[in-house]
Amino acid sequence: DGTKIASGGVDKAGRMMDVGTGQSVQIAQHDGAIRCIKFVEAENASPIVATAGWDKMLKYWDLRQQSPIGTVNLPERAYAMDCNNPLLVVATAERKVVIFDMTNPTTPFETVDSPLKWQTRTVSCFTKKDGYAIGSIEGRVGIQYVDPKMKDKSFSFKCHREPKGLEVHVHSVNSIAHHPGYGTFSTASNDGSFVFWDKDARQKLNFHAKL
Repeated sequence: DGTKIASGGVDKAGRMMDVGTGQSVQIAQHDGAIRCIKFVEAENASPIVATAGWDKMLKYWDLRQQSPIGTVNLPERAYAMDCNNPLLVVATAERKVVIFDMTNPTTPFETVDSPLKWQTRTVSCFTKKDGYAIGSIEGRVGIQYVDPKMKDKSFSFKCHREPKGLEVHVHSVNSIAHHPGYGTFSTASNDGSFVFWDKDARQKLNFHAKL
């Protein structure tokens, strides 16, 4: 509802700050740095926060309790996570992607290899909840569908590449965000640029140069 901010860090603790009062309380604990934190509750449900860390653990926290209400062993250290209930996706080291159906949040629905050859930087669930976009350090984005009937529509493309003379400078895709209504998405890079895309039409919509 915009009144709370959740954060995690190398101190292995997850915290939540009240925007109105500025007060912060600890809500989560890991044995390693917390790399990802996300509100994952469905409508009319108790407030649930998911955390994933470099201890190779995914944990679910009911903010009314001090202990996790669910834990999952991940195949590797968590690098990125997103949730659009009931779809939750965790991307880890060694190019692994763990997909969850939040109706059964402690059992992975599927574990797959990333379609991208290099380290994952970000992941974002589709607005329609039928897949996700994944970005890597090599300036590529993968569009991946979860439904087996739709997987033949999955594809990858290059982006955030800057020609300089005879060379091409490749920038990492640091963030992907989907529009909640139209389903289009944007990518942001470490070069300060961001681009809007239409995955269904497989085309670039708009480009904004370095900020």
